[in-house]
Amino acid sequence: MIPITSFAGKTVAVFGLGGSGLASCHALKAGGAEVIAGDDSADNVAKAAHAGFTTADLRTVSWSNFSALVLTPGAPLTHPAPHWSVLMAQQAGIEVIGDIELFCRERRRHAPDAPFVAITGTNGKSTTTALIAHLIDVAGYDTQMGGNIGTAILSLEPPRMGRVHVVEMSSYQIDLAPSLDPSVGILLNVSEDHIDRHGTLENYAAVKARLVAGVQPQGTSIVGVDDIWCRNIADRLDQAGKRVVRISVRNPLPDGVYVERETVVQASGGARNEIARLGGIGSLRGLHNAQNAACASACALAMGISIDTLQNGLRSFPGLAHRMEQVGRRGNVLFVNDSKGTNADAAAHALSSFADIFWIAGGKPKQGGITGLAEYFPRIRKAYLIGEAAQEFAGTLGERVPHEISETLDVAVANAARDAEASGLVDPVVLLSPACASFDQYRNFEIRGAAFRDLVTAMPGVKPVV
Repeated sequence: MIPITSFAGKTVAVFGLGGSGLASCHALKAGGAEVIAGDDSADNVAKAAHAGFTTADLRTVSWSNFSALVLTPGAPLTHPAPHWSVLMAQQAGIEVIGDIELFCRERRRHAPDAPFVAITGTNGKSTTTALIAHLIDVAGYDTQMGGNIGTAILSLEPPRMGRVHVVEMSSYQIDLAPSLDPSVGILLNVSEDHIDRHGTLENYAAVKARLVAGVQPQGTSIVGVDDIWCRNIADRLDQAGKRVVRISVRNPLPDGVYVERETVVQASGGARNEIARLGGIGSLRGLHNAQNAACASACALAMGISIDTLQNGLRSFPGLAHRMEQVGRRGNVLFVNDSKGTNADAAAHALSSFADIFWIAGGKPKQGGITGLAEYFPRIRKAYLIGEAAQEFAGTLGERVPHEISETLDVAVANAARDAEASGLVDPVVLLSPACASFDQYRNFEIRGAAFRDLVTAMPGVKPVV
């Protein structure tokens, strides 16, 4: 835990008592603050009270003694309208911040030069965060990974020299961190997302840009430049005098890091230096993972990690559970768990990564269905449709893709495995990438992915992928 000493002797309101909110309460109390905690969920309030915190309905208390509101990222700050607690804080003239801001202030007070890597982007940020943490760990550092990837940032160990914090951040978290100042900031990409919480794509991109704009004076801003929003952000950072490393997986760069034929290349003044090879690394398969690897490589180089250590780290990266996770092989059939592919855009990454796919898809459908995946239909040898979306997806696939309505995951896995083995193809892949939420049959995508993994590994003859 990181005790927050910047509010010692003061009273702080905390709204939102999920994992990060409760961690904020503990960290503030450990640093000497008095905490008044609230939530719209009675269960969360009860958990906070059981943990020893003073709880209250923050609508009914006086805000005159509060020094700050620490807000959960799940509550809107601006759009579609500020949360009622934000309005009360504004009326009382107190700041509204989040747990990332508390971390940043504590780091500046006690270890301003401690390495701090922050990662954001519309897509790929969790994989990139995990990959960077893995590379830094392989290099022998004390590595602390958290933020949006799962572990609340204030539950990590405190900043100090020799200890690296690698933190994934959503746009909601950045919005609540006005003094965000990493030593290495990474912006992977920007595409339309979370417009309901930011109002416009321009606002959303501006929030994302703050992470790389706030990098410390001697730090490094790493920006993927394969979309127009990030290209413009990189140009503005250059004009502001920031050290910018541009990343591309689509075009060679005269200066920056790019991927060409599964090789990560560092370019400077037009001269090129091959720094890593991605070929044969199953956990980094696909163009989207090439971008993740290129950004992680640029981060490693910025931190002084050697090329040999970088290559070893890339090759030993196990990948994230439920994201292009290679579960096992039986004969020449590869089984891949991409349960995190909960919408069409996410499933596209997996479908683009293999040539001969026996695709398990379906669940609780999302707007647009799979109509946007038509360009990948020629890669699908057969589809096995499950859950509420099965009939809708069958209608979209029509006569273009052979398919069956399997209804449940166990039937789909068994039939896909049978057909893949009988296909005679060299490298058939049984792929779970549902393009749907899990909530019709499973509580979350992790449970769905674990069920797939259990079904596959229970098959006779299945061996782990080495």
